[in-house]
This record gives sequence, C-alpha cells and structure tokens, in this order.
Amino acid sequence: MYKIQTLNKISPRGLDLFPREDYEIASEILNPDGILVRSFKMHDMELPPSVKAIGRAGAGVNNIPVEGCTDRGIVVFNTPGANANGVKELVIAALFITSRNIIPAVAWAKELKGKGDQVPKLVEKGKSQFAGPEIAGKKLGVIGLGAIGVMVANDAAALGMEVIGYDPFISVEAAWGLSRNIQRAVGLESLVAEADYITIHAPLTNNTRGMINHDKLALMKKGVRILNFARGGLVNNADLKEALAEGGVGAYMTDFPDDDLLHIDNVIPLPHLGASTPEAEDNCASMAVTQLRNYLEHGNIKNSVNFPDCEMAPSDGGRLTVANRNVPNMVGQITAILASEGLNIDDMINKHHDGLAYNIIDFDGELTEEAAGKIRGIEGVVMVRVL
Repeated sequence: MYKIQTLNKISPRGLDLFPREDYEIASEILNPDGILVRSFKMHDMELPPSVKAIGRAGAGVNNIPVEGCTDRGIVVFNTPGANANGVKELVIAALFITSRNIIPAVAWAKELKGKGDQVPKLVEKGKSQFAGPEIAGKKLGVIGLGAIGVMVANDAAALGMEVIGYDPFISVEAAWGLSRNIQRAVGLESLVAEADYITIHAPLTNNTRGMINHDKLALMKKGVRILNFARGGLVNNADLKEALAEGGVGAYMTDFPDDDLLHIDNVIPLPHLGASTPEAEDNCASMAVTQLRNYLEHGNIKNSVNFPDCEMAPSDGGRLTVANRNVPNMVGQITAILASEGLNIDDMINKHHDGLAYNIIDFDGELTEEAAGKIRGIEGVVMVRVL
C-alpha cells in the first residue's frame, strides 16, 4: 500500500482518483511514499527517506526545495495548464477593467447612495470622468506562450484585438494550439514598443526576474496598460513606480500585490485570484494525483520540473527505474549487472534533461535486492526503484 501525505487541502475530486484499497491518505502520516502540496512552504521541512515523489497542485514550485529533492532522487511534479482557463478568464477581464476604468467607476457610483432622485442626473454628469477605450482594434503583446499565454492570445484575437506574441522557448504543443492570427514578435523589445496592452506569462527565473524594467518601460507607448498574472518578480517595482508617476504607464494590474505599489491609484491589485476557481482546483488536484499514481505504480514521469519526461507502457515482467547523472557508460553499467543476473531486457527507454537521465527497463525474471544494491552503488546513480 502506498502512503500519501497532503500538506494542504486538496480537492476531493482529485483525491478520489486514489484507489483506497491501494492508498492511505492523510495530512499526518509516517513514512509517506508521496506528498501532495499546494502552497505549503516545504523548504524547512525534513523529508523522510521514504518520499519518492512530490505532486504540486499548481504550476509554481517556489515553495518546494527542488534542488535538494533532485539530489535525493525525489521527482517533483507540477500541473502546467490545469489552471490555465481560470487565469485566462481573469486576464481577459483585466483588459476590460484597465481600459474602461470599471473599478473606480463602481466606487464612485456607490458614493451616490442617499442622493435619491438626483442619482440619474449625477450619473449622467459624472460618467465622462471614467471614459475609456475599447480593446477591439488595439494591439496586445503576449510575453510567454505557454498554456495560459496561448489561451489569452487566441481569445484576445477573437475579441478583435491585434495580437503579437513572444516566446523564444515555445513548445511544439503550444505552437500547434496558437491561432494563425497571432503575429510573432521579432524580439521582446519590438513587442513592448508596439503594444497598447502587455500581458506577461513567463516563468520567474534568474533570467526573467525584473524583465520589465526601466529600459523596457522606456520603449513602451505612452499610456500602455500592463497586466501581470504570472509572478510579481517579473516587474521591477521601482522602475514601474517611476513610469506610473510620469504617466508612461496608464495602468498596472497584477495578481501579486506588493506593499510599495498598493497606494498608487492606477495600480489595480488582486489577491492572487488567477486559479481561485473550483474548476481550477479540481483540475490541478486531478492532474497531480494522476501523475503521482503513474509514477508510483509504473515509474512513468510526466510534467516533472526536475527530471525528464519518460513514459513506457507496462509489460508483464518486472520493471526497473534508475535516475542518474547524465555521464557516459551509465546504461552500459546498469545493463551489465542485469546480464550478470541472467535477466533478459524486454524493453527500455532512456531520457535525459539538464544533466540528469532517467531509465525505465522492463525485464523478464526477478531482480534480487543484491543486484539492485549494485546498481545503487554505481557512481552517479541517484535513485533506483524495482517495481
């Protein structure tokens, strides 16, 4: 029986995918095989030696000690795209909110309470101060064309916007999903210079931190509206405040509020609502559970942030999985040990990414613990499982 520890409240729709005859699930559990987490900060948590995998019900993994997990052979999964529609809908709403001054207009209208019969006249007299442009015909620049960026780009184009996108690392799958109406920006500089609206959907890395800074802001059209529903650190707040004060940026709407921006009138902060829908929580939990099960039961990896994707249909024999540093002759050493045990390899697959390799080997027979120990003893091997 596999043991699963939940560090946050996980959607029952996802947890129901665990067959209860094979899985024990609890928030407090000894020696778990897998962990399910949402926002719980795991960096100061001591992970038991039994942990084989961590499933993050969401995209970001900043709360997980990924590097330490890699060194111990713990596979960390996330759920890219599971909450994409929820975020996309909020970004589309943000286009209208930043254009039509909806939030200050609502606040002003509520202040008319108690004016009685004068309200209609006051509304007609005061509405002009909240006038704003339509988004149809305007140019939207989408930075990052992953699951969310593609959906935003396609829906904005359907609403009549001219959409340009920039992503030097776009996947084949994302490219297939992108509408033919989306134009490709030559570079980030050309995108920010052309767009009336800019929406950011890039991951936060050392290379992308502060990507919207003084230099990029200086290239933008006066009055540009910037939407950030990806990560707060992608925008340099000090440079943004300067651009807002000078009128270079017309509005900044973000799902990641910072204290130094909350007092600024044309900053519209939201309390990280992008994936706060029941549908997104269900989708993320279901995806995380499915990936965790597939790994624990079959050794397959999909959507890991620290190990390569590697999947092979199960066979009738035994299965060995090995993770190792991607150095020469690793496969040869592993297969030599199997051969010395008289085991015939039925099928195998090897994938590598970012200095790590992962192997799935199906064999006919039974692998002894002594032989598995020999494989664990190979220099560079970080994890061995016999299924």
